[in-house]
Amino acid sequence: MIKGFGGLFWRTKNLDATKKWYSEVLKLEINSWNGTVIKAEAGNETIFSFFAEDDSYFPTEQQVMLNFQVHNLDEMITHLEMIGVPLAKNKESSEYGKFVWIKDPEGRLIELWEK
Repeated sequence: MIKGFGGLFWRTKNLDATKKWYSEVLKLEINSWNGTVIKAEAGNETIFSFFAEDDSYFPTEQQVMLNFQVHNLDEMITHLEMIGVPLAKNKESSEYGKFVWIKDPEGRLIELWEK
């Protein structure tokens, strides 16, 4: 019955700063309605997954973690270095792909993933 995600929505303490950060750091074009549409590309997939309350994969005080799939993680890391965004977790590779973490202005961990 489910066709796909219709959106991700969350509250932020400083709307303008958060919009600016996501626009500059992740190159998301944030529109006047405070959001953007990310269209799925062929071969892209969205994962919906639960974690136990005490799972240590990401901080337990953070209820949700965003994961953005990127085309080329090394290019993304270079972009982050050029604009001064530190990695919260260095690049790791596994059977699922390559991953890094960064933090948004409010300290939320964001995972960047190359499949």
